[in-house]
Amino acid sequence: MEGPGERRRIDLGTDELIFELEDAVAWLTFNRPQARNAMTWAMYDGLSAACERADADEAIRVFGLRGAGDRAFVAGTDISQFQAFKTAEDALAYERALDRHVGRLEAVRKPTIAMIRGYCAGGGAVMAMACDLRIAAPDAKFGVPMARTLGNTLSAQNIARLVGLIGPARAKELLFTARFIEADEGRAIGLFNEVVEADRLESRAAELAGLIAGHAPLTLRSVKEGVRRLLERGRSDESPDLYLMCYQSQDFREGVSAFLAKRPPRWKGK
Repeated sequence: MEGPGERRRIDLGTDELIFELEDAVAWLTFNRPQARNAMTWAMYDGLSAACERADADEAIRVFGLRGAGDRAFVAGTDISQFQAFKTAEDALAYERALDRHVGRLEAVRKPTIAMIRGYCAGGGAVMAMACDLRIAAPDAKFGVPMARTLGNTLSAQNIARLVGLIGPARAKELLFTARFIEADEGRAIGLFNEVVEADRLESRAAELAGLIAGHAPLTLRSVKEGVRRLLERGRSDESPDLYLMCYQSQDFREGVSAFLAKRPPRWKGK
């Protein structure tokens, strides 16, 4: 049996991904450091599998993503795979698949954190955008430079994510110039929630994940879903299902009892 702070690895069917559980936090590591963690098709499939696992396991309260090594979070999709593209359907199928995998990450019911060192580009950038929080090292470089590299494009869903984070004018400027946003600018415009020295990045991300994991799971879920609905519909919206999920829960009754008894609550996510 694992003790506190010990990590348990879960097999996702590929060595290019490492999925580990530590207390109430699950960490997914993109493990191709020799290729700046560029995503293969198998890695995208594994990402969705990890999301399913994070949602299915009630013991998991926070889901974190990071890249192996210090050169990149994820430097995009492995470009060598595009050599096989021959037809219009190849392009459409790729964008549909990317939207499906990134959408699955965005839909994870637990809070998600992207821990970013080095390049966070292309497909890596859209995965980071789909996370709830982004914590970066000073060497972080975020961008979607396809206008000067491959000449492809972003899906409407991914453009919407970028616009939602940095606004339409900055989004267009970033995509038009094909430049990278560095850590200080990213923090200033709200792209990164925090910038932390590289030697403290892992411990700070773990600290943040642990803090969030200790809070009421249904409250966190309601906030995440409430923000999603607000962004999707463009206005505030009554959400009685979210209210009732919290107020009719065992956790709410436990929270009230714990507050009155002046003791820490014991959350169960029910």
